[in-house]
Amino acid sequence: MDDRVASAIANWAPRFTTNGVTVSDFQRVTRDLEHWADWCGAWSAVAAEHEALGRDALARERFLSAGQHLSRAAVYYHFAKFVFVEDLDQMREAHRHAVACLTDALPYLSPEGRRIEIPFEGATLAGVLRLPAGPGPHPAVLMLSGLDSTKEELRSTEETFLQRGLATFSVDGPGQGEAEYDLPIRGDWSLPGKAMLDALSAEPEIDASRIAVWGVSLGGYYAPRVAAAAGDRVKACVALAGPYNFGDCWDGLPLLTRETFQTRSGAGSEEEARRIASTLDLDGSAEAITSPLLIVFGRRDRLIPWQHAERLAATAGGDTELLMLEEGNHGCADLAPWHRPYTADWVAERLR
Repeated sequence: MDDRVASAIANWAPRFTTNGVTVSDFQRVTRDLEHWADWCGAWSAVAAEHEALGRDALARERFLSAGQHLSRAAVYYHFAKFVFVEDLDQMREAHRHAVACLTDALPYLSPEGRRIEIPFEGATLAGVLRLPAGPGPHPAVLMLSGLDSTKEELRSTEETFLQRGLATFSVDGPGQGEAEYDLPIRGDWSLPGKAMLDALSAEPEIDASRIAVWGVSLGGYYAPRVAAAAGDRVKACVALAGPYNFGDCWDGLPLLTRETFQTRSGAGSEEEARRIASTLDLDGSAEAITSPLLIVFGRRDRLIPWQHAERLAATAGGDTELLMLEEGNHGCADLAPWHRPYTADWVAERLR
């Protein structure tokens, strides 16, 4: 296989199978995949098989199965496009299917989901709200993805919060998912964060006095920026695998990550992309965080050096806890049982 296929498998394989891809499907797609140019098509073909199962279940009014099949298809289509920026038309077509499959699955998830669209700077931030069982208003977690993740990938993480009585609101921000075509990546998340918190707080089923923010990868940078700007509107913050300064990581990033960042930041060159990456910097913001902060990190992270977590822990202004997993990779997807339940318990305790 070529270097890019090898890089995608080496850096992200546990993430695929932890977030909804079956082991057999992962092996089936990647076993004979030699060229990066074939990545999106190979994943889309298998995604289409799961979508067909979902469409058939819908036609037969087997709604639980329909929701399961279609939400799985959405994850597969997402991984078809997640860092596939060499053919933007092909990438966008896979993304269209991912969004459509998840949207059609939402009424049949358990608990069900509801799509919410937030007008923002002439574009739209799309999110999915899910409510736990029982009467509201509910405490809630605003969930933020990273450079190459989107709301379509977050079902398994949402479940850990929902099972503990917390609502989840997974949103695509600037440079992410449905917003990536209209809004570039930005370092300052005060305005996107405010728009998301305002939309979540306006929901009658949500207790606006009990909101946390969680983020993974670049979302692990965005979440602290939101918490710093929002003050006491945010009662707890989780930063999973986020950089302190993304520009400091640039030279060690995989080529696929650098190319994806360049595309989604709107940079015209790698040098401009590096400059924009350096604006993703927690200096001056980390000190303003007053909410409890949980930092989760893997010491074997190949993308973001673990020292970034220690720097945030030392700088943050509020009560801070650092959970360093010695064998954890980027996002600690290889060790999900060692941090996802702990994180959900930690958030639930602070929102009670």
